[in-house]
Amino acid sequence: MKTSTIKPEQGSLLISEPYLRDYYFRRSVILLAEHNSDGSFGLIINKPLDIKLNEVILDFPDFNTNIYIGGPVQTDRLFILHSLGRKITESHKIMEGLYWGGKIETIKSMIEDKKISSKDIRFFIGYSGWDKSQLEKEMEALSWVVSKTKPNNFLFESPEDMWKNLLKTMGQNYAMWVYSPIDPLMN
Repeated sequence: MKTSTIKPEQGSLLISEPYLRDYYFRRSVILLAEHNSDGSFGLIINKPLDIKLNEVILDFPDFNTNIYIGGPVQTDRLFILHSLGRKITESHKIMEGLYWGGKIETIKSMIEDKKISSKDIRFFIGYSGWDKSQLEKEMEALSWVVSKTKPNNFLFESPEDMWKNLLKTMGQNYAMWVYSPIDPLMN
């Protein structure tokens, strides 16, 4: 397998190689919310927890959505991805139709007023981060590949098969990854 020719950028989807042993990153898909010469910041978008939002934030309005594992950094903080743009104040644009962050009071109010559905927003505990050049080094080691697929197409789909479905869009070079067992020693 050759190093990915697609370079990471803000809005890219990173796909982990099938045998990464790390709990957070095994068969993960990460949306890069920021990527520049100083490093990268992203959220794992295919690892939901069996925890509802109002179980974590006690004064949060009833909103039937699970929280996702965003990554191993700052797991005591909540991060947000959404498609609501500037309707949520203090949001940061990732790309057209996709934003991260925002003022939690605005989100609470919009949920109470039924102006947000679970198809518009996802909540994450922690994030994934890389220092300057760290992600590029991990890509050279074939830990990650970058998908050409735009995240809007996959962000709010069912997370269970997201990793495999994205790899299938990448062509024959990644077919072996799609069909590889979770534990190669059990093959």
